[in-house]
Amino acid sequence: MALTVDQAVPGPDDRPATAAAPPVPGRTGRSGRGRRLLETALLVVLAVVMLFPVLWMLETSIKENRDVYAVPAQFIGFDVTLDHYRDVFVARGGEGRSDLSTAFVNSVVVAGLSTLLATLLGVPAAWAYSRFGLRAKKDQLFFILSTRFMPPVVVVIPIFLMYRELGLIDTELGLILIYAAFNVPFTIWMMKGFVDEVPAEYEDAAMLDGYTRLQAFWKVTLPLLVPGIAATAVFALIFSWNEFVFAIFLTSSQEVRTAPPAIAGLIGGTTVDWGLVAASAVVFAAPVLLFAWLVRKHLVAGVTLGAVRR
Repeated sequence: MALTVDQAVPGPDDRPATAAAPPVPGRTGRSGRGRRLLETALLVVLAVVMLFPVLWMLETSIKENRDVYAVPAQFIGFDVTLDHYRDVFVARGGEGRSDLSTAFVNSVVVAGLSTLLATLLGVPAAWAYSRFGLRAKKDQLFFILSTRFMPPVVVVIPIFLMYRELGLIDTELGLILIYAAFNVPFTIWMMKGFVDEVPAEYEDAAMLDGYTRLQAFWKVTLPLLVPGIAATAVFALIFSWNEFVFAIFLTSSQEVRTAPPAIAGLIGGTTVDWGLVAASAVVFAAPVLLFAWLVRKHLVAGVTLGAVRR
């Protein structure tokens, strides 16, 4: 029986499939483990570099003065003392409160009240900009944001002259108002994004049940904004807590001055008590870290809110 050319030479569809080469065992696993080890090592090095100043500050705050100025520097094997922390709160000689403790109390009052005021004003404003159609709304929002473009040192002289006429120089009320004024634009912009993520249909359904517009906002929308409010409050508190320019220009007495200029005043002269400076810095950082830890669940939820689009 004669064969045709097509029968003698098989086509591409008629050829048997070639079995794929089996993967080399262990190659992928070793490369994956090596990559993870490299990433872990890089993260450890980065963490050490970033945390070294903090660890050095903690060590300096519990060292004796002779160990602080020791050459070479002593990382271990030094005598531990808490005298520097006592000097932060108690005046030299053991009588009365120190100026630093007064400054810390002023910072708590000023930063806390300014953050609260900015939140009370910013959250309803952000809700209004999100829910209502306003004329030139984008231009208004840009103008609100533009108030944060200028650094404080640019506007501190006009504010000082205005405060002098109003009698707000060297008062806690003056610092609270100026910090709140700088935090309100930030609060509005940040909270508007959170409000946009809450469907307006929730409020419409509440109003169909008999609630007014404000009642729907208070009972339905506001509880859903708690994570965003926590995240915004943390950032506003950090600004008020760390602010230096207004605090140094608008206050002069130790009874009103906040912690940043008070700690800066420790550095100067012929000798510097670095142990006291380090202890003051540790105490100064503690309240913000504590507040962030208390609202950590809401903070993480607030920062990630809106990551997945509806």
